[in-house]
Amino acid sequence: MQKAGIFLGKYYFCARSEERRQRMNSMKGNRRLFSFLVSVWMFCVHVGAVVPDGELAADSLATTAAERIPIVSYTFQPKSLILPASLITVGAIGTAIDGMNDFHLFSRKDSVKQLNVDDYMEWGMLGWVFVCDLMGKEKHNWVDQLCLVALAEGLNATMVHGVKRFVNEKRPDGMDYSFPSGHTANAFLGAHLAWKEFKDSSPVLAYSGYALAAFVAGSRVYNNRHWVADVVAGAGFGILSVELSYLIYFPVRNAIARKINLRHSDRLVLSPTVNPGGAGLYLSYRF
Repeated sequence: MQKAGIFLGKYYFCARSEERRQRMNSMKGNRRLFSFLVSVWMFCVHVGAVVPDGELAADSLATTAAERIPIVSYTFQPKSLILPASLITVGAIGTAIDGMNDFHLFSRKDSVKQLNVDDYMEWGMLGWVFVCDLMGKEKHNWVDQLCLVALAEGLNATMVHGVKRFVNEKRPDGMDYSFPSGHTANAFLGAHLAWKEFKDSSPVLAYSGYALAAFVAGSRVYNNRHWVADVVAGAGFGILSVELSYLIYFPVRNAIARKINLRHSDRLVLSPTVNPGGAGLYLSYRF
C-alpha cells in the first residue's frame, strides 16, 4: 500500500507538472498571437492612412510605430442627433396612434407585384462608402471606414431588433415585427456614412446614397412589408447608428494608438528592401 501510494503520488505530481507546462505553452501562444494581431492592426492603419503629396520624406523607409499610427481628430456635434431623433419620434407617433401607420398618405392594395431588389440593396448599401472611395476624396482611410461600418451595423442591429421585439407591430401583410424597418435602417446607415465621408469634398457622392436608401424605403412600403411609419423610424435608426459609431470609435481608436505609440514605438520596424534578387518588405517586431 505504501509503494502504491508513492507511485500514485508521483503519477499525480507528473500529471500536474505536465498540465502546468501545457497551460504555460498555451499562454505563450496567446501572447504571440495577440502581439501578431496588434502588429497587423498597426500595419493596416498605416497603409490605409492618406499621405499628402510631398510629405513622404526619405527617412520614412524605416520608421517606428510612433510615426505609423496617426491620431485622427474628430469633434462630435450634438446637433447631429436632431435629425435621427426626429425621424424616430415621427415614426413612433405614427405607430402609436391607431390608423396613422401610413399617415393617410395613400391607399394600399392587397396584392402587388413584389420588388425583390430591396433585399440585395439592404446589404449592398453597407459598402456604398467604399464605392464612393473609388470616385472621390474620402475623409478617413478604408481601415477606419471598415471599422465604422462594422460598429455602426452592430449598433443598428441591436437597436432595430430590440425595438422590433419590444413593440411587435403587425406588418401590412399580417406578419410580425414591423416597426422599425431593418432594410431601411441598413440602407440609410450606408447612405449616411457616405455623407459624412464626402460632404466636404464631393456633395454629389455625399447625397447619392440617400436616393438609393429612399428607393429601398419606398420598395418596402410598396411590397406591403412595412408601414410608412416603419421606414421613417428605420431611417432614423440607421442615421443614429452612424453618429454613435463615430462618437465611440475615434476616441477608442486614438486612445489605443497613443498607448501603442508610447509603449511600443521602438518595437516595430517596417521597411522596403531591394537586392539583386528582387524587392520585398521587411517587417520586424520585438517581443
